[in-house]
Amino acid sequence: MCPAKYMKTLKSVFTILILTIAAAVAASAQVSLTSLDGARVNVEGQTGKVVVLAIGASWLPLSDKQAEYTNALSKKYAGKNVVFYFVATDSAKTGSKNFATNEEIQKFATENRLTATVLRDPDGAATLKKFNVEQVPSFVIIDKSGRQSGDPFGGIDPKFDITVPISKAIDRLM
Repeated sequence: MCPAKYMKTLKSVFTILILTIAAAVAASAQVSLTSLDGARVNVEGQTGKVVVLAIGASWLPLSDKQAEYTNALSKKYAGKNVVFYFVATDSAKTGSKNFATNEEIQKFATENRLTATVLRDPDGAATLKKFNVEQVPSFVIIDKSGRQSGDPFGGIDPKFDITVPISKAIDRLM
């Protein structure tokens, strides 16, 4: 192979390698979200605590039931090393059919007496992809070392108390 072709091939391989590394780093990046009051929260960086993410949307009727379950779990694990967040995936784009302002999301939280801190993930881009969430509402559990523990608890059936399997998963991590 002539030196020019060799260099071109080497350059192509190097470019592909860099792009692959960049994609891997992006996929493994920690999820940092913003609370409704503007504070940044790294949901995976809370070493020593089990973190439970209730991933929902204020416009979704089943999110009312999800808020109820989140409150029940928060009460059960109060005073323990378990932190609960409600992650609102409502769109921040004003033209979107799923658009909600921070005020609308706060109204949802107030009406449902949500005790968990509300975080905003506009369009769910960070949480849905990172934690392989296929449907909203869902629950994701992060272990004490900041890694996802098991598959998401997806979907809510009002006839089934999803707090039971979530509690068992939390208890295994305590």
